[in-house]
Amino acid sequence: PRAVLERQIDGIILLGGEPTKECMRKLADIPHIWFMTRRSVDYPGDYVEPDNEMNGQMAADFLHKQGHKSVAAISTEPSYSAIAWRVAAFAARAAQLGLNYQPILGETQPGISYLQHIPAHHESESLAKRVLDSKPRPTGLYVPVDHACGSFFREMRHIGLQPGKDYEAILGNYNPVIYHNLDHLPAALDINLPTLVRKVVDQLLWRIENPQASGRAGCLISPTMITRA
Repeated sequence: PRAVLERQIDGIILLGGEPTKECMRKLADIPHIWFMTRRSVDYPGDYVEPDNEMNGQMAADFLHKQGHKSVAAISTEPSYSAIAWRVAAFAARAAQLGLNYQPILGETQPGISYLQHIPAHHESESLAKRVLDSKPRPTGLYVPVDHACGSFFREMRHIGLQPGKDYEAILGNYNPVIYHNLDHLPAALDINLPTLVRKVVDQLLWRIENPQASGRAGCLISPTMITRA
């Protein structure tokens, strides 16, 4: 953008796909910070993002405390970075707890973000059928994002699996617009978006005021558990 090329700005918040190395060289002398999860592991600058590892661990701990012995992670888009990190952490924690873990994941769609893609109904139908056919059938389900959970829960009912009777779910994200329109209200992990936004702005302002400070600052915001009353 012209404002960037002509240095008419004091700082930049980066979102979306990670800039190329050439872009990063052009941004080198402009304070900038990465917001959310799609940065690579070796991204060199400051960042603020949800604690995706804790998200998966908390979900496994919750299902274990609820008495579930067989658990699964459910997602239509397993390659998206936040989902991949959450699922990996959930699987590792489930193994530590001695739970039987199954990944029930959709097909990877290269170059397509789940934020831009509305899964077709047949994707939820396929995931629900895989839950039904699993041996042992998982009773504790971790849905790392709530993007398509409404369609998935409807399909679970359609094939005869009832929440609270045949399974218990926990969502790895809490969007009130989605959550309060579900056919039941499972436990959820709120990534605390207002706190994330405030922290990324605060960090960018600090970097603008301290441009010569060395080192990379990384901040992870912990999720908050929401359970049914």
